[in-house]
Amino acid sequence: MSRSIVRQSKFRHVFGQAGKTEQGYDDIRVSKVTWDSSFCAVNPKFLAVIVESSGGGAFLVLPLSKMGRLDKNHPLVTGHTGPVLDIDWCPHNDNILASCSEDTTAMVWQIPDQMGTRPISEPIVVLEGHSKRVGIVTWHPTARNILLTAGSDNLIIIWNVGTGEALISMDDHPDLIYNVSWNRNGSLFCTTCKDRRLRVCDPRKREVVAERMAPHDGIRPMRAIFTRDGNLFTTGFTRMSQRELGLWDPTSFEEPIALLELDTSNGVLLPYYDPDTNMVYLCGKGDSSIRYFEITEEPPYVHYLSTFSSKEPQRGMGFMPKRGVDVSKCEIARLYKLHDKKCEPIAMTVPRKSDLFQDDLYPDTAGSDPALEPEEWLEGRDEDPTLQSLRDGYVPPKSRELKVAKKNVLDTRPTTRRSMSSCDGSANLPVSHTLSACLPVCLSVCLSVCLSVCLSVCLILIFRNSD
Repeated sequence: MSRSIVRQSKFRHVFGQAGKTEQGYDDIRVSKVTWDSSFCAVNPKFLAVIVESSGGGAFLVLPLSKMGRLDKNHPLVTGHTGPVLDIDWCPHNDNILASCSEDTTAMVWQIPDQMGTRPISEPIVVLEGHSKRVGIVTWHPTARNILLTAGSDNLIIIWNVGTGEALISMDDHPDLIYNVSWNRNGSLFCTTCKDRRLRVCDPRKREVVAERMAPHDGIRPMRAIFTRDGNLFTTGFTRMSQRELGLWDPTSFEEPIALLELDTSNGVLLPYYDPDTNMVYLCGKGDSSIRYFEITEEPPYVHYLSTFSSKEPQRGMGFMPKRGVDVSKCEIARLYKLHDKKCEPIAMTVPRKSDLFQDDLYPDTAGSDPALEPEEWLEGRDEDPTLQSLRDGYVPPKSRELKVAKKNVLDTRPTTRRSMSSCDGSANLPVSHTLSACLPVCLSVCLSVCLSVCLSVCLILIFRNSD
C-alpha cells in the first residue's frame, strides 16, 4: 500500500480574503479603454486608477487611508490630451508616478502627500519621442530615474527623467509590443510581441540576446516576466484557445521547463510576481478569480496552490510592493481588484498562530533606495536591488522631490514656431531686428491713412464746386 507524499511548502495554505466594504474605494469610474493593461497602480502610500474623463485622459490618485465613497470634488491628474493607457509608480520615490497615453507622450508626475482641491495638470517632465500612442511605461528596478516606454510605433525608448532626454532607442520589433518586463537587476528586459516572438533584450548593447518563436501556439496576446532565477514565466493561449502558462530558460529556448494548460477563456492572463516568495498570481481580465502558483527547483517546477474566487469580474488589478504589506497579520501579498465602479483590496495571508514577526515569510525585500545612478547603469554597471528589513513594518521614507535639469530638455527640443504677425513676435528680438520687422507695417499704415485723407479732401472740393 503506497502513501502519497505531500510536498513541503510554507505557502501551501495561503488564502485570499477580500476587504470589508468600508475598506474599499467606491464611486470610481474605471476607464473603458480597450487596452490590455492593469489600469491600476499601487504603492505603500497611494492608489492610482485610470478613469473615464471627457476632453482628454485622466487618472485618479487616492491616499490608501482615504477609503470609502469617493468625494465628487476629489481632483484628478489631467495632463494628457488622449486616453491614458498605462501608469506605474516609481520604486524609489513613492510620490513619483509615470503615465503614458494615446497622445503619443509619456509624463512624470510629482504627487503631493496632501491632495488639494484643484486638478493636477502640470507634469514634472513630458517625454516626447514616439510617433504613435504609448501603451507601456515601466521603471528600472535598481537605477534612479530610468524609465522605459514602448509605443504602437514598435519603438522602445529608455529615458533619464532627471534630464528629460532619451538615452537608448530600440526598433527590433516589427509589430505591436504586448508587454515589457525587467529582470531583477535591470541588466536585461523581456518582451512579447504581436509577431508571436518572445525576446530577451540587452538595452545597453541595443540588441536582442535571445529569442523564441511562438512559446504558445495561439495567436492571442502573450505576457512574460522574469523570475528571480533569471528564467521567464509566460502566459498565452494554445491553438484551441485554451489559456496556458510556461516556464522557460532563456539560455536554451528549445524546450520549456514547464508548460501547463489552465482553462478556456478569452481574457489575457496578467502575471504578478513576488520574488521574495517565488510566487506568481494570475489575474485574467473579465475573470472573477485569482490563481496563484509557486515556482520551485523540483518538478513540476510550477506548483498550483489555490484560487481566490469572487462573484464580480475584474476590470484590472494592482499589486502592492512587498514594503506595503501588513506583517503583523502574516500578509505576504495584497492585490487591488478593479470593478466597474469600485476598487477592492484582497489580502493573501499565510495562517500562523503566533503574533511574532515571521522571519521565514519575510526575507529582506527590495527597498526604496536606488542602487545605481543613471550614469553608472549606462556605463554598464549592474547591482541587485537595495534590500531592507520588514521587521518594523512599513516606515514611510522622507518625501523627495524629483529635480529635472531643464537645460538638457530645452537644448534638445526644437524651437516652437508661433503663427502671428511680425510685430507680435519681435518682443524678444534685438532693437535693430524689431525696427526692421515693424518698419514695413508702419509704412503701410501711414500710406493708407494719407490716401484716405486725400480722398476725403478731394470729395469735399468736388461737392463745393458743384454747388
